[in-house]
Amino acid sequence: MTKTEERSKEEVKSPFHQPTHHDKVFYGDSNLVNSVGYADYNEYSKHTARKQRMNGFDDEYLDFVDYIIKITHRIWEEKGIGVIYQTYHNDVTMHTGTDHIKGVNAVVSGTLQALHAFPDRRLIGENVIWSGNDEEGFLSSHRVASNATNLGDSAFGPATGKKVFFRTTVDCFVHSNRIVEEWLVRDNLSLVKQLGFDPVEVAKKLGQSPVIQTHFGLSETMNGQLMPTVYSPKSNDFEIGDFILEMYNKLWEWRLFNHVKDFYADHAVVHYICNQDLIGSSQIQGMLVSLFATFPSAKFIVERVTCNEGIQHNEWDVAVRWRLQGIHEGIGYFGSPSGKPVEILGINHLKVRNRKIIEEWITFDGLDVLRQIYLEEQHEEEKNYKPF
Repeated sequence: MTKTEERSKEEVKSPFHQPTHHDKVFYGDSNLVNSVGYADYNEYSKHTARKQRMNGFDDEYLDFVDYIIKITHRIWEEKGIGVIYQTYHNDVTMHTGTDHIKGVNAVVSGTLQALHAFPDRRLIGENVIWSGNDEEGFLSSHRVASNATNLGDSAFGPATGKKVFFRTTVDCFVHSNRIVEEWLVRDNLSLVKQLGFDPVEVAKKLGQSPVIQTHFGLSETMNGQLMPTVYSPKSNDFEIGDFILEMYNKLWEWRLFNHVKDFYADHAVVHYICNQDLIGSSQIQGMLVSLFATFPSAKFIVERVTCNEGIQHNEWDVAVRWRLQGIHEGIGYFGSPSGKPVEILGINHLKVRNRKIIEEWITFDGLDVLRQIYLEEQHEEEKNYKPF
């Protein structure tokens, strides 16, 4: 019996209240699903064996990964828009960067607009990392690579006819055949650049609508004069949850970039936003320095870690959902400092083999960051309004 099988009997009873020594780390038993692995949709769709109990779900879904892969294919590639009504809760909440979309009709509308702009979009499911069960709900983290042609107008601008490639990562909480809550992160900055638009001008246009106050204080790495919290592993033995939490604590919270080599293999590749591939410790360090130079005092928060055993020996697939909250007060990845408060929602996927990260996919919406930086908090007429 594998370690995952031993854990699954006790810990996978609930996706939210597993009795582990981590309050943010969750595990899914890879033996219960048909993993995506290296199969494309032609091969994956041939699976017929049911390995997992799916009470409350339509009979056609063999397991939870099968559910995610199939509904994505049917909605986007077969253009079965009505599948959304069957698989999304009426009161679904979708988090997209700093926007929050509410209700199934809003999901339908957004899907139709996206298909209007990119009617030939092909969504390649690169991986689905998951945890949970059919009693208290499942959580998926689905990484998608998209190829598409911009044949229709979009919120970014008029149709360009250009072909694009971009990544999207989506976390979904699902219960009884319905997506109840979704966190969607798309590399819109890369998309806008490939279309030939000026990202700053697009960000300004998207930020012109009236807004209410969204920031009620400053999130900082340090709590007053106290240093950041130090994460201490619970065991001297390698444990994937400890490894991931310690890595993000040292590199992303403490900015101890000299520890990159402790966690990444010498040949590690990080797929960053805007289709940038960073290879080796020096380039990975440079990426982290540039990101945190932009938000030097920002607070980094790990919201959730999901772990599945990989298809190779001593391999793990891990999804990490995170937030970065702070002030754009440094020169870095997003240009000259604006002093604006910024919050970034991100989802990373990692492949860990033999106790080292060999590949990582970092996805967040850089265009949403620019929108916050160039946000017009009030229209001119509102600025001149005097209540007394």
